[in-house]
Amino acid sequence: MTATPAPELGSLAAIAACVRTGERSARAVLATSLERVRELEGDLHCFNEVTIEAAEADADAVDRIVRSGLDPGPLAGVPVALKDNLCTVGIPTTCSSKILAGWLPPYDATVVSRLRDAGAVAIGKTNLDEFAMGSSTENSAFGPTRNPWDLGRVPGGSSGGSAAAVASGIVPLALGSDTGGSIRQPAALCGIVGVKPTYGVVSRYGLIAFASSLDQIGPFATTVADAALALEVIAGHDPMDSTSLDRPAPSLLATLHDGVSGLRIGVVADFLSEESECGDAVVSAAEALAAAGAKVDEVRIPELLLGLPAYYVIAPAEASSNLSRYDGVRYGLRVDGPDAETMNARTRGEGFGPEVKRRIMMGTYALSAGYYDAYYGQAQKARTLVIRAFEAAYQDFDVLLTPTTPSVAFPFGSKVDDPIEMYMCDLCSIPSSLAGHPAASVPFALNPEGLPIGVQVLAPALGEAVMMRVAASLEASAPRSARGPVTP
Repeated sequence: MTATPAPELGSLAAIAACVRTGERSARAVLATSLERVRELEGDLHCFNEVTIEAAEADADAVDRIVRSGLDPGPLAGVPVALKDNLCTVGIPTTCSSKILAGWLPPYDATVVSRLRDAGAVAIGKTNLDEFAMGSSTENSAFGPTRNPWDLGRVPGGSSGGSAAAVASGIVPLALGSDTGGSIRQPAALCGIVGVKPTYGVVSRYGLIAFASSLDQIGPFATTVADAALALEVIAGHDPMDSTSLDRPAPSLLATLHDGVSGLRIGVVADFLSEESECGDAVVSAAEALAAAGAKVDEVRIPELLLGLPAYYVIAPAEASSNLSRYDGVRYGLRVDGPDAETMNARTRGEGFGPEVKRRIMMGTYALSAGYYDAYYGQAQKARTLVIRAFEAAYQDFDVLLTPTTPSVAFPFGSKVDDPIEMYMCDLCSIPSSLAGHPAASVPFALNPEGLPIGVQVLAPALGEAVMMRVAASLEASAPRSARGPVTP
């Protein structure tokens, strides 16, 4: 099924400007989004929960602020979707897992509070691979999300619901989490912009943990400027998160259109395979940046290929520890048994899906006595090699370019029974996660079948401003047809 352009709500700044001046009410903007939900949710399944009453109350609060003559904030009235691993007080937060059935968080994630303080209106919680473990959103306990460009294909994962909600025009902004590519990969497959910030730039407080040394929260948007504005809103120090960097939110919009003249850009040849349409898009992107005045060269960083095997030891190891808290005692699902041990085993057996069980077992094995040094210790050494290789590359380059993904969106079921093939989807996105560096996916081309291809811009730690300048330049060079929103 070929995608066609969907009616756009407008940029985040344009929506907020209309709401702040009273030209359009936040309630009217919300109504547009909710109408799109009614039209498309049955086909796409972006949401686990659509919070109509709460959204209407938030929109009404924004309108009251406007009528009082005050400024509701830079995202006044902007509808936003939240990945369902972000805590929302009194609203179910499931991680798309049966094991969290019935759990209502007693607090909001910091990013949720910051969006509300900026005037945004959350319309619901989006579908994801269970506990953010997957690359296709096929691992959800509530069924898959479908790609708006082609309903027979995956939207990517794990933040597939958020990506599809933006790509289909339901909302102009959504939040996802990125552990090894879970923002960037679905952004690429859905033809939108996705940004993973530097580790620590955005608070993780209220994000249900998968792998704590890797998890980061970031935005999905239809334009680089919208993603930059959203990141400015949600970033900044948070004393509730011990890993939060003690520095203000990055200033991105002020330099966004400064261009790329004189910037040194490295094209990572290790991720450019022959006859690869995603690799071809990177070459075209590099040519466009060179034409805009950047100094572009090819670079080889073979250590980055260590990222995939290292990640799939480190992340499951951290997951096995983080997910031990789901024991049937404190919250969520409880399957009774004659004793505590049986109850715990039954609860976890019924509550977790196959992929989560697989990763818990992988991680527990890697951390077990006699194997810790051989697996987890070696993986951490490989992670160090990746970090050092990046450090060396950034001595010569301001940013690096790679494909975001090895392929375009693939058909449902084509990889789900082959975990290694599925894990390969994260080949290009994992290295920057291991290093804690920022990275962004920008839609840049369409393949012959009309499916979007994303180009990934990598930058050193705290290099968001330069990264977003390059992303904006790429966006300006890309054909309009390569970007969402779309409708199935």
